[in-house]
Parts: sequence; structure tokens; C-alpha cells
Amino acid sequence: MVYCDASHKGLGAVLMQKEKVIAYASRQLKVHEKNYTTHDLELGAVVFALKMWRHYLHGTKCVMFTDHKSLQHILDQKELNMRQRRWLELLSDYDYEIRYH
Repeated sequence: MVYCDASHKGLGAVLMQKEKVIAYASRQLKVHEKNYTTHDLELGAVVFALKMWRHYLHGTKCVMFTDHKSLQHILDQKELNMRQRRWLELLSDYDYEIRYH
């Protein structure tokens, strides 16, 4: 399971298994990312975590926890910007579930 979060300063994630921490990851936002909406930042944190730990997560079922409730319904949204479409295409390579916590 992966816990993801974003702020207007950076992205962060924690990879856990059986309630034990496997790894932490974080980074500052790039200049252009500071203009992203909260929704895109939170989705960006999920993408960041999947890219960072792809060798752990690819081919396994993973649960992604976020504190941004609307991400649970991202696949149902009809109007997506190009960035969101690109990220969802990347996410389609993984067996994941997004849950609100």
C-alpha cells in the first residue's frame, strides 16, 4: 500500500507492507508544477509514487491512499486535461485502487 500527498511545496509518498514502512520518497515541486491545481498535484503524487517504486508495484495489486476524495472517481470523469489523460494512461499499466483516507 502507498500513501501519497501533495502540497504547494512538494510531493511525498510512503510505501508500506503489513503496516511497516518499506520506503519514503519526496521531492520539491518544479517551477511549472506550482501552477497546478490541487487535483493535479494530488494525482501527480500518485504518479510520482508509482514511477518511483515501479519495480515493487508493477504486476502486483496496490492500494493508493490519498487525502483528495475526488481522485477515487478520476476514471469516471468525462473532461480531463491532456496532463490527466497522459497520467491515466501511465496508471493503466498498474493494478491499483485509489482510496480516500
